Formats: sequence, C-alpha cells, structure tokens
Amino acid sequence: MEHSSTHHIVASLTRAIVEHRLHPGTKLAEQKLADHFGVSRTLVRQALFQLSQNRLIRLEPARGAFVASPSVDEAKQVFAVRRMLEIEMTRAFVQQVTPSKIKALREHVAQERQAVDNQDVPGRTELLGDFHVRMAELMGNQVLAELLRELISRCALITLMYQSTNAAEHSNEEHAEIVKALAAKDADLAVRLMNDHLQHVEEGLTFDRKLPTNDLSLALSS
Repeated sequence: MEHSSTHHIVASLTRAIVEHRLHPGTKLAEQKLADHFGVSRTLVRQALFQLSQNRLIRLEPARGAFVASPSVDEAKQVFAVRRMLEIEMTRAFVQQVTPSKIKALREHVAQERQAVDNQDVPGRTELLGDFHVRMAELMGNQVLAELLRELISRCALITLMYQSTNAAEHSNEEHAEIVKALAAKDADLAVRLMNDHLQHVEEGLTFDRKLPTNDLSLALSS
C-alpha cells in the first residue's frame, strides 16, 4: 500500500508539473500534500525524494521542496554541449557498428514509438533521451553515457513541459533515420542527421505556454 501511495503522489505531482498546473518555483509543503493525499508526511517525503532524483523538484535544506525552474538559457546551453559531444559520438559509433548494436538501437526506437502512441508523456521523454545514452553505452563508454545522462536529466523538466506530442513523434522518426544511417555505416549522413535532430528538438520546445498556477490545492484538483 505504501509503495502505491508514494507512486500515486509522484504520478499526480508529475502530471501537475507536466500539464503546467504547477508553476516552476512553487513550494511543495509536506503537510499540505499529506492532507491532500490523506497520507503521512513520511510517504510525502519519499515521493518528493523520488521527484528530486528525476530533477522535477529541488530539495533545499531547511527550506523544503520546490518545483524545479530550469531556465530557457540553461536548456540552450545543454543543447550546445550535447551537439559538441554527440556529433563526435555518432562519428565514432560508425567505426564500431555491429549487427547486435543496431538491433539494440532498433528495439529502443520501437519502445519510444509505443510510448508516443500511448501518449505516455513522462515515459516517452525518458526513452527519447535514453536513446542518446544507449548509443554511448553500446560503445562501452561509461564516462560519455554518464555525462549525457546528466545533461539530459538537466533538460528533462524543460522537455517534459515544453515538448509537444508532434515534436516527440518527429524525434522518434529521426532516431529511426539515424539508426538506418549507422547501419549503413554512412558517417557523414549519420552526423548530419544527429545534428539536425538535436536542432529540431531544441526548436520544438515551445516556451510560450500559458502560465500555470502557484496554488497547490487548485493544481492537484484538476
């Protein structure tokens, strides 16, 4: 029961953040949340910790939990660094392509497609980001995989909040095209597709959505 309660709180808060019902910077008071969900503050604390692991909220010592508020500038900087790293990663990947690596990437792209079709917003965001980490893992470069995971998680809230379903579908299609170019060992095409893809993801983030509310009860009751 405890696990399902924690899961329910995490899911409700994630949905409120993703659907723009909770404003970045909103304080998430433990007692208010405990009253709202009818659970103990311990369970609320567990849920908030999980959300902080996902970078959706930030925990501040002696101040409490707040909805994370990554800036548009931060997103742009993350994409700039990702381009530097991933262009070279794509070129290197072509040098060590094997049928099993291509099979693993194709399976990943199929999972993305399913999440997009099911309109699973948190799931598709995670899978679309993980495609890039998966490439690094398949190359056996754990340092690169960790760097990319860190960069992508810094951008996760921005992507969750600002990427449309249409843009997510395009990302999935572009991943499929990148895998085709990798399978064909066409380094120039793969690099061009990866560069275009990262640019499209960045351009597909719309920063002019309607302003959400700071009222916790109102946000969670929708």
